[in-house]
Amino acid sequence: MSIVVFNLPDLGEGLPDAEIVEWHAKDGDPIKQGDLLVSVETDKAVVEVPSPYSGTLVKSYGRAGDILKVGTPLAEFDTEGAAAGSRVVSGSEDNGEDAGTVVGRVETKSSKVRESSGAVSREGSEARAAPAVRALAKRMNVDLSVIKPSGPGGVVTANDVKRVATVLAGLGPIEPLRGTRRSMARTMALAHEQVVPVSIHDDADIDHWSGDDDISLRLIQAIVAGSHAQPGLNAWYDSQAVGRRVLDNIDLGIAVDTGDGLFVPVLKNVGACTADDLRRDLENLKTSVKSRTIPPEAMRGATFTLTNFGALAGKYATPIVVPPAVAILGSGSTREAVVPCKGQPVVHRIIPLSLTFDHRCITGGEAARFLQAVIEDLQKPG
Repeated sequence: MSIVVFNLPDLGEGLPDAEIVEWHAKDGDPIKQGDLLVSVETDKAVVEVPSPYSGTLVKSYGRAGDILKVGTPLAEFDTEGAAAGSRVVSGSEDNGEDAGTVVGRVETKSSKVRESSGAVSREGSEARAAPAVRALAKRMNVDLSVIKPSGPGGVVTANDVKRVATVLAGLGPIEPLRGTRRSMARTMALAHEQVVPVSIHDDADIDHWSGDDDISLRLIQAIVAGSHAQPGLNAWYDSQAVGRRVLDNIDLGIAVDTGDGLFVPVLKNVGACTADDLRRDLENLKTSVKSRTIPPEAMRGATFTLTNFGALAGKYATPIVVPPAVAILGSGSTREAVVPCKGQPVVHRIIPLSLTFDHRCITGGEAARFLQAVIEDLQKPG
């Protein structure tokens, strides 16, 4: 036998792990290089991983629903007797060689990713505790960072660990976040760590709209108008270089709510699209999200984001800016409101708007002028 180990590669997402969705081969099956091996879920997308070897699948690691770390074993193969000319690449070697591809080249990671099984990944690095107490916390699966210390000087004691372990035991087992929700947790933590968010709110009077006006379409067109008025909000910020890149194309992330969580597919270059193009592309994106057939590359590269949470409930919000983008617009539930018109109170249809921007590179004046341009565009007759 000639056994080789294929480690879970970095699938181009830059994520430390992936969840197994379905194995397409079982232990003992013959397999050829390029045959579909397993489907895994990464950053809100299901990715199909082909076999990098020809031979026999000896052992598969993990079952559907299991989460594996990048760089840890995914499958073992017996390549002895593989067809002549078949390309065998060792995914277990830390040499950066190609270990099979999903789309193009897929790299394996030479270093293992470490993560606590607790709810917080910091593993209590900020907590003060003696080595014996840290060892106790590890044995009892307690994250030191969630403990309120009772020891002198804010030191976590063994009794603190035991107390929290008792509380957690009474709450039952932790439910790991999976798939889209796991990705959301990472993304929101990154946004909280990096962005300096400020939100401003206002209303647009849309009483003049015709009955067949599409809210999503009008909002997209208004964002294009806002970006032309204030191009700096259609940008990426580089925190290392302390600089921004103002972008010509408006690649718009569209937040789509599903039972599996929130997806943000990207409409490319919306400023160059006709209304019919936008309608078609919107429907295609929504369909592919609901069927979970949307490719990972269709959810990358947003330069601005739109979230229409008003389709569900709520007037105003503080939408989250996800770096490297610097702004996001949220629209709330349309409503009827009393507004002044030529000195008289009248009832008009109103759409509430919430703009969050990264104050590291956008001034309040720029954001206000962007929002004003959005409102002016929405208030034009359809």
